[in-house]
Amino acid sequence: HVSQKREWPDWTPPEEMLRRRPDLPRHMVGGPTTRSARAMYLGSTLYRIHGSNEPWTIGTQVSSGCIRMRNEDVIDLYTRVKIGTKVVVM
Repeated sequence: HVSQKREWPDWTPPEEMLRRRPDLPRHMVGGPTTRSARAMYLGSTLYRIHGSNEPWTIGTQVSSGCIRMRNEDVIDLYTRVKIGTKVVVM
């Protein structure tokens, strides 16, 4: 279920992602220059449904488990989803 929603959230890549992409910053403060326009947090996990400022990577194997979307699509979804919405990943 969606447990939290954030606009322009801070972002800290997991260690596994930093090993794959050492060029990434260790932390980015939220705002329009960050990677994700919106994030919907899933339960008490670190996993999220979130946007990406690298739309050409959507559908490729670059995630560390999150569900990634184009920023314009996650902004639309964010307006439709309420806290507590059930999420089924197939």
